[in-house]
Amino acid sequence: MSIKLSSYFPILDWGRRYKGETFVNDGIAAVIVTIMLIPQSLAYALLAGLPPQVGLYASILPLVAYAIFGTSKALAVGPVAVISLMTAAAAGKMAAQGSPEYLAVAILLALISGVMLLVMGLFKLGFIANFLSHPVISGFITASGILIAVSQLKHILGVKVTGHNLLEIGQSLISKIPETNMPTLIIGVISTVFLFWVRGNLKPLLRKMGLSEKLAGIGARVGPVIAVVVSILAVLFLGLEDKGVKIVGDIPKGLPPIAAPEFDMTLWISLLGSSLIIAIIGFVESVSVAQTLAAKKRQRIEPDQELIALGASNIASAFSGGYSVTGGFARSAVNFDAGAETPAAGGFTAIGIALATLFLTPLLYNLPIATLAATIIVAVLSLVNIPDIKQAWNYSKSDFAAMMATILLTLTIGVEAGVMAGVVISIAMFLYRSSRPHYAIVGQVRDTEHFRNVDRHNVITSPRVVTIRVDESLYFANARYLEDAIYERALASDTVEHVILMCSAVNDIDLSALESLEAINERLKSAKITFHLSEVKGPVMDKLEKSHLPHDLTGEVFFSQHDAIKKICGNAFDTEVEYYL
Repeated sequence: MSIKLSSYFPILDWGRRYKGETFVNDGIAAVIVTIMLIPQSLAYALLAGLPPQVGLYASILPLVAYAIFGTSKALAVGPVAVISLMTAAAAGKMAAQGSPEYLAVAILLALISGVMLLVMGLFKLGFIANFLSHPVISGFITASGILIAVSQLKHILGVKVTGHNLLEIGQSLISKIPETNMPTLIIGVISTVFLFWVRGNLKPLLRKMGLSEKLAGIGARVGPVIAVVVSILAVLFLGLEDKGVKIVGDIPKGLPPIAAPEFDMTLWISLLGSSLIIAIIGFVESVSVAQTLAAKKRQRIEPDQELIALGASNIASAFSGGYSVTGGFARSAVNFDAGAETPAAGGFTAIGIALATLFLTPLLYNLPIATLAATIIVAVLSLVNIPDIKQAWNYSKSDFAAMMATILLTLTIGVEAGVMAGVVISIAMFLYRSSRPHYAIVGQVRDTEHFRNVDRHNVITSPRVVTIRVDESLYFANARYLEDAIYERALASDTVEHVILMCSAVNDIDLSALESLEAINERLKSAKITFHLSEVKGPVMDKLEKSHLPHDLTGEVFFSQHDAIKKICGNAFDTEVEYYL
């Protein structure tokens, strides 16, 4: 029973081995991540169109939930840029930004997506995320990075801008340029330039100053904290609020109240689609980060348990007034580099954020919105992956099409349209490719038992035998294509007496394909051609044994292609060869 419980509650496993030294390492990592997470939480709440304290709320109980249920030693959950953008897009359809209804929708999105993730984990449905191919994910994240960066320019300029896609936001920005607030622009530009400089130059500078690789890496990641402190002091001592610089203002002190979101069936139903997309995108991003960091220490994570952990984190966020969360790469990398050894580091970080919410929020009163916008811009531009686009173009035009469709639709219509279009195109491309599987006429490599494509290798064949190797599982979409390919080759010459379907690459045969094989057997029989199968895998043969095909087959099912040729051609094989170059 304890083994079963620990599989659902990993804390029961690593908690038994928790030591004082581990506590120190986790505590140090938590302090560093807490310092980094405070400005991040505020910035991403701003991106989601929510009050800044909601970002802090989303960084407390979700971290505790993940510490209990998560399997990654270093993953740090919380608000992230892409999920914040998706929350803003979904909530913006239901209510006006800044209204109580908007906040209620954002909280409800976290709850519904959390429940979905939890159910997917309990029923081991993590494979659903596989419908989002790498080109679609990469294209969506690239487009989101561009869209987020452009959307934050209004805060750098200090103007009000409308629009939900790149075209609308771009047009609005251009029309508002004359209204730019210069002090805001100066703060925004200086913060942005400084943060870009920190990202590329602070670590080498710290290394030259004698810091270790580890400490220099951590120091370079807390650059946003420096920008926050300096800009707060600038507003305070230069009186920039009176000059039109927008600031965060009063952030309510105290911990969030624990309360269940209101239940409105109509609203729940209307948010199901958006919640599912947020859930899947969040899971893919989180598990990718977790697997990357786990591999560095030769550790492993359990994807289905990660679904449960992420679901619990989102439910915890919803019940504590937060919004959707997932594992973020930047803070997780800091957590990893800082020496976090167990998920307890996340729990300690939650304590740090809670203390900041209780006591430090008055210090953030004069924080310029432009500084938070600069933090977001620098963070998300690293998501724009141009090399991936080039690689897709060079490697696979169909994957490139899916990627570009995702990018263009995300930028011009919206995030949900982009993801859905990418998924549909990816599935359509897969069905098209698998409906026309690669097949080859194979011959024997002389003096071996190996058989290869006659168009690629020097092989020998018999004019009496046609061997077709199909390199795909057989199912309804490609069954007729296989029929046509076999008829074209088998009926092209009067010398053909045997056809062998080499099934070494076939992992499954569905009912439609089975009927096609039966039809092939009957048609070849009428042409006085014997139909054989070779190298059929065990699980596939188990299914075929439940049908009439093995009994009605005019030929045999051979263990190997070599056995088939030896049985059919015998000693006469060498006198009946043709050479293919």
